[in-house]
Amino acid sequence: MNNVDKLRSPTAGALAAVLLGFASDVIPLGLAAPASAPPVPAAGVYAEDWGRTPDGGPVQRFTLSNSNGLIVRVINYGAILTEIRVPDRAGHFTNVVLGSDSLEAYLRGHPAAAAVIGRFANRIAGARFALDGVTYRLAANNGPNHIHGGPNNFARALWTPARVGATGTDAAVQLTYHSVDGEEGYPGNLTVSVTYTLTAANELRIEYAAETDRPTVVNLTNHAYFNLAGHGGVLDHMLWLAAETYTPTDEQLIPTGALAPVRGTPLDFTTPAAIGARIAQLAPRLNGYDHNFVLGRTPSPTLQWFARLTDPGSGRVMEVATTEPGVQLYTGNHLREFVGTEGAVFGRYGGVCLETQHFPDSPNQPEFPTTALRPGQPFTSTTVLRFTAQ
Repeated sequence: MNNVDKLRSPTAGALAAVLLGFASDVIPLGLAAPASAPPVPAAGVYAEDWGRTPDGGPVQRFTLSNSNGLIVRVINYGAILTEIRVPDRAGHFTNVVLGSDSLEAYLRGHPAAAAVIGRFANRIAGARFALDGVTYRLAANNGPNHIHGGPNNFARALWTPARVGATGTDAAVQLTYHSVDGEEGYPGNLTVSVTYTLTAANELRIEYAAETDRPTVVNLTNHAYFNLAGHGGVLDHMLWLAAETYTPTDEQLIPTGALAPVRGTPLDFTTPAAIGARIAQLAPRLNGYDHNFVLGRTPSPTLQWFARLTDPGSGRVMEVATTEPGVQLYTGNHLREFVGTEGAVFGRYGGVCLETQHFPDSPNQPEFPTTALRPGQPFTSTTVLRFTAQ
């Protein structure tokens, strides 16, 4: 039985396209749709049937809009962000997240899906960890190691639309998934939700929550690849990162347990620099950036603005804040060529990931911030993307 077989089906009413906007509170999904759905309004949400999985699961696409014309599209397969449409300095809109116009591309295995990753984002050494004296063995899907929750991770699950709607200023969709005890080797029944909210301030808030009935480990992120030009590569994008240390790794990209300063290395983005300016210095060991940067030794109780990504050509700017203690910078070093939305072609270095999360291999690294989750202690995490132009 795969993940799609295990999940709770969306409500029957969710299969129809439904326009939800300008409500005083977030509205539960399941209202009847008009015969001909009107266009998406400002600060609204439009839901539509987007096909089915091979197992017959209903896939929906949700379009969130705000009063400034920004558009965010999300599907409940993998909780994937398929589009984030923002303007450049001249007011021209384009999609700045690598995605696809069709469900089939994701079902075949999209090379750059902006999906929610879980139960554990990044690597776990030896595909095993010990918790409370019990050793748990996981799927080895990255050589001898475990990565991104295993081959049947949250990115391949059909999530359930829980609450969808809009106020006068914000538009939101909440998706939930129930990961059963033993899925991919992880202990405990885990109930997870992710809420995407597009605000009038041109911010996309991504809020995660999880609860378990047994001790387990959790590390959630979104694996979005960003390209603020909407085409081509990102080596000319300027990046600032408020991180003075990172976690060095071995040849298999497993952290050694140490923290090292970025100063004097190609990893120093404390002063803005082009992503491609020093990328060649990482060879021959790596073909680009794939590093965990330290933002704090513990999760932050408040949002911390830590990154700014700028495309000089279009003037688009994306700033990132998070409550997480780390961020994985990945530059699409192994991206295979594919056609994205609006026919844009992407390949190697076609996007950059800023994956907010706990550190890799945290379950096996007692000095790292803990990823253990216990009954009665809910997990929460928030990341915010803010879009402007200059």
